[in-house]
Amino acid sequence: MISSSVYLVGLPGSGKSTVGRHLAKRLGVPFLDSDHVIEERLGCSIRDFFEREGEDRFRDIESEVLDELTRRSGVVLSTGGGSVLRQANREWLHQRGQVVYLRSHPEEIFRRLRHDRVRPLLQVADPLQRLRDLFAARDPLYRETAHFVIETGRPSVATLVNMIAMQLELAGVLSTSSDRSPKG
Repeated sequence: MISSSVYLVGLPGSGKSTVGRHLAKRLGVPFLDSDHVIEERLGCSIRDFFEREGEDRFRDIESEVLDELTRRSGVVLSTGGGSVLRQANREWLHQRGQVVYLRSHPEEIFRRLRHDRVRPLLQVADPLQRLRDLFAARDPLYRETAHFVIETGRPSVATLVNMIAMQLELAGVLSTSSDRSPKG
């Protein structure tokens, strides 16, 4: 049983959606992906909207969606990689739930995403350098927002889910089945 929502933050490609889906299943709560909600609302891909309207307009819509989604309780929410760029978003995430930063190094993400043609911020001549720049700019913001930092490294998704669940248990956010049994 979970007493709060869990929000996953991190760079694009750090595993937020994949880990989030598995964590939600483990916790028995709904999984939400802010990027998918945004695309449903826009009626087009984030990449198309980015190209047509620009990043500022996208960030406005992202903030509206995050405000709505972080008002829900008992969910696991995967956020977009740039969700922490606005102060209001960082405050909503930190105050309304438990934030887990899936901390991945640029080289590790590049290995996973080198063939990705969807993520707008990586459609540049040197995506590895772009990831390094994003990491340098955003790592402090992710850390400021997070209650927990999980180094992704090479563990399996199941291992990452176990690490997050253990942190939530230790913080008293997740109760174990023994916590719910009658005391005698």
